[in-house]
Order: sequence, then structure tokens, then C-alpha cells
Amino acid sequence: MRTEYLKLTLLICLLAGAVTAPTANAQRRNKDREKESVKSENAGFQLGEESLAAEGMKFMMKDEPERAIPVFEKLVQLNAQEGASHFMLASALIKMERYDDAIASSKKAYDLNKENIFYAQQLAELYAKRRKYSEAAQIYESLLAKSPENIQYGIELAAVYVFNDQFDKAIDTYNILEKSLGVTEEITHQKQQLYLRQNNLDKALNEGKKLIAAEPGEVSYRVELAEMLIANDRIVEAVVPLEEALKINPDEAQAHVLLADIYRRNGDVQKCNQELRLVFANPNLDADPKIRVLTGYLTMLKTEAEFSEAISLAKQLSETHPNESRTNVIYADLLMRLDKKAEARDMYSKAARIDGSVFQVWGAILQLDGDLNQVDSMLVHSEKALEVFPNQGMFWYSNGTAHLMKKNYKEAISSLEESLKLISDKPDLVPYINAQLGDAYNGLGEHQKSDAAYELALKGNPDNDHVLNNYSYFLSLRKEKLDLALKMSEKLVLQHQNNPTYLDTYAWVLYIRKDYKKAKEFLEKAMMDSSGVSGTIVEHYGDVLFKLGERDNAVAQWKKAKRMGETTELLDKKIATGALHEQ
Repeated sequence: MRTEYLKLTLLICLLAGAVTAPTANAQRRNKDREKESVKSENAGFQLGEESLAAEGMKFMMKDEPERAIPVFEKLVQLNAQEGASHFMLASALIKMERYDDAIASSKKAYDLNKENIFYAQQLAELYAKRRKYSEAAQIYESLLAKSPENIQYGIELAAVYVFNDQFDKAIDTYNILEKSLGVTEEITHQKQQLYLRQNNLDKALNEGKKLIAAEPGEVSYRVELAEMLIANDRIVEAVVPLEEALKINPDEAQAHVLLADIYRRNGDVQKCNQELRLVFANPNLDADPKIRVLTGYLTMLKTEAEFSEAISLAKQLSETHPNESRTNVIYADLLMRLDKKAEARDMYSKAARIDGSVFQVWGAILQLDGDLNQVDSMLVHSEKALEVFPNQGMFWYSNGTAHLMKKNYKEAISSLEESLKLISDKPDLVPYINAQLGDAYNGLGEHQKSDAAYELALKGNPDNDHVLNNYSYFLSLRKEKLDLALKMSEKLVLQHQNNPTYLDTYAWVLYIRKDYKKAKEFLEKAMMDSSGVSGTIVEHYGDVLFKLGERDNAVAQWKKAKRMGETTELLDKKIATGALHEQ
């Protein structure tokens, strides 16, 4: 492509040669002196033009076209019949993207000198830019007729024909170029696209065959031909060029992939998988085509056998390309579909170590850490995720949750409050963050802040089980707002009538309110589900029995709670003294 500097250099040369011959006044006296005077005036005029041209081009070279335009306009006024002045003005206007104005100036330059190829090219390019394709074509046709050996004119003319939907003329032009250049990949691909737009598949295929004949050792041309055949449902014909490609290069991944797809369409799963295994097992082949084909393969799975094979291929791919993040992610995704959460989490973690820039991968890791109840992992992974994504509220939430579960209450509050600031795109999560904040503030003994956080959580979600349970239980321990505690815990057991933890909370609120008989009733109901009974529930049952005068039975329950664990610090004292001790 021509550069602006080349144009400017040529313009200086043009201006330097554009000398207007002076005329003598033969009727005046002292002819020699008059001639010298005229020559002097003419020279001054020419020097003025050259000075303006140099000044304008100085601005152009400094990339200040807005300052060059008035200079060139003055130059045009001085000599409207000089094409170079109009050309320079058009060049500056183009820089300012004033294309319509540039066309007017460029056309004046071209009309003044149609033989100047730079004027012609500039105007043709402007016409094409403004979608005046017929006008652009006329100029390129003229240029090509004068210089048929100039390949660039032919390429630009063909492009204009394409833009103007004159496909036949474009193809004819490419054919002319082909006679000069021989069969080339670029021209062949252009012709193929035009034939396909004309729904002439056979001619497009013939072009591909010509390209193969021109370069028989180039494997990719056979693969391209097969792809075109497959795309147009001529599957059977695609096998031959693919097999030929593999004879030339047995490691051609895309040929194996396409053959696998053909076998899959024909229902030959065994041959399909055989082709894919050949590709996936080869560490010398690039991972990209393998990932592409496996991703496509996964969307077409229908049977258990196919899914099982996909798992095997994904595992093989991750082992063949262990340092490619995407192969590990694909395998992890499939493990998730098998509900193999621990293995999936490990593969996602491996992917993140290779490339930690994928938000979704960190999200999957933290979700699985939570599902697996692996708090230490969640803490480490959330901190690593925040190094890359410090403005992601979800990651701050995971970090705060992990700190809360480890009873790092101050750190939990800091992270959860940061999460609240950044989680505006997920308003449904806000009540859960406030619930966590309620727990963290309670852990620090900041009950006023804890209650406020719980109230906000319930405002956002009045049926939040976690808040109804914890808020009511903590109020009962503090012996505060017992009516509210009773209302919340009662609502909880109405919604979850067989949940041992919630039944225990309700019973404990009743206990604090001295309603021992009813507390006993709900604790016994809680203890009916042996799988959900904790040492805390059994200890509470013993406390209620003691209040009801069943001292021996109470001690037996306390001893049972001791064996189960999860009890209060006072339990040993209760067992030792056979009496109730309360905080």
C-alpha cells in the first residue's frame, strides 16, 4: 500500500516541475529589462506556491491535517489548474475523515490529469469508501487496462465488484489475475466464497481441487475440501480427501476429527472413538483442535456409552496436555456431571494454577469447597481468587464464610461487609450476607449489631431458616426479646416439623420461658430422628427433665450427651453433682 509520505514526496517533485512559461511583451521598450522583470515575478510566484506546499506538508507530516487544510486551500486558489494542489487538499481532508469534500478535491485533481496514477488511486479509494462502487470500478478498470501487470489493481477491482454484488465480474477479474500469478490460496478462497454465494457448490469444489492439484503436498487443502463437502451434506465424498490427507500426514488432527464426525453420523461409534483416541493420545498435536472437537462432541451425546467414552477422552486429553488449563476444565465439567465433586474440584484447582484468569473456574472451585465442607480449602482458594478478582463480591462472600466457620469473626466481618459493597448485581444474596454478619457479630458479643444484621436479613427474606433459628436461639441464651424468639422459632418448626435442630431451638426457647412440659414434648420429637440428634439436644433434654423433677433420668441423659460430644462446658459439673448448673 502507498504511504502518505510517498505521496507527499511525489507531490514535491510534481510541484517542482510545474513551471509555467513566462510570456514576453515584445511591444515594450527595453525588452531585455522587461523580460528579466517578468521572470523575476514568475519566480516569486512559483516560490510562493512551493513555500505553501512545503508548509502544508510539514503540517501533514506532524499529523496536523486541520492546519494543513487552509494552507492547501490557499494553494488551490493560487493555481486551480494544478492537480497536485487539489490532491494535497484531498489528502488532508481524508485525514479529517471529510470524505465527501475529499472526493470533490480528488476528482478535480483526476480530471486535470487522468494519467497520474496517484490521483486515480486516491479517487478510486474514496469512491469505494463512500460505496460508489461503479465509479470506483471505472477507475480501476482504466488503471488495469494501462498496467495489466499490476496485481494490486486487479485485487482492488475484484473487491469493488464484490462490494457491488457483481460476482461474475469479480470472478472474471480473479481469473485474469490467476493467469498472471498461477493458482494461489488467496484467490482460490475468494472465488470459492463467491461461487458459494451464488449457490454454485460444484464450481467452488472445483476450485478446491485445482488448489490441491497445484500443491499436492499441502494437506490442509484436502481437509478444506472435505469440510466444504461435509458442510453441504456430501459426507461420503469427504472420506477420500481425508484419507488422502492422512496418507500424506498421519498426524493431521483435523482429518482424524472430521473422519470421526463422519463415522459418528453413520452410527459407527467404534470407528469414531478410534479416530478421536488417535488424536487425543498424540502429545505432539496442538490442544486447540482437540478441545474444539471434544466440545462439539459433548453437545451431541445421547447414550450412557457415549457419555462414558467422552469421560475417557476428556481424561486422556487432560493427561496428554496437563499444562493446558482448558483441558482440565473440560474434564472437571464432566466429573461434575458424574457428581464426583472432590475430583472435579481438584481438576478445577489444577486449571486455576495454570491460568488463574478465568472467573468461572474460581467460582466452581469455591462452590465445590462449600459443598465438600472443606473450610480450609475455601479460605485458601478465596484468597487466591481475590488476588485476581478483588472486585468480585461473591469471592469476598466465600472468604467471609470460611473465616466465620473458622471463628475468625473480625476477618469474617471485614470480608462480608466488603461483599455487601460489591454484590449489587446479585440482590438475592444480600439477606444471606446479612445472616452471616449476624452470626459473626454475635461471635464477638456485639449483640446490637448482630440483631440489626439479622433484622435486615429477615427483611430481605422473612423465611430464612438460618436466621430464624440462630436469632431466636441466641436471644434465648441472652434471655432477651423472648416473645420475638418464640414467634420466630414457632414459625420455624411449623415450616420444618421434623428437623431436630429447629425443634431443639423451639424447645429451648420454651425452656427459657419456663414452659418445661412443652419443651420436653418437642425435644422428644427431635430425638425421634436419631441421625440428626446431637449431644446438645440430649443435654437440653436432660436439663428439661431435671426441671420436671426427673433427676436420675436427667443425669442419664447428661452422661449420654457426654459420650456424643457437642455439649456445654457445664456438662461435667452437672454429671458430677447430679444437679443443674446454668450460665
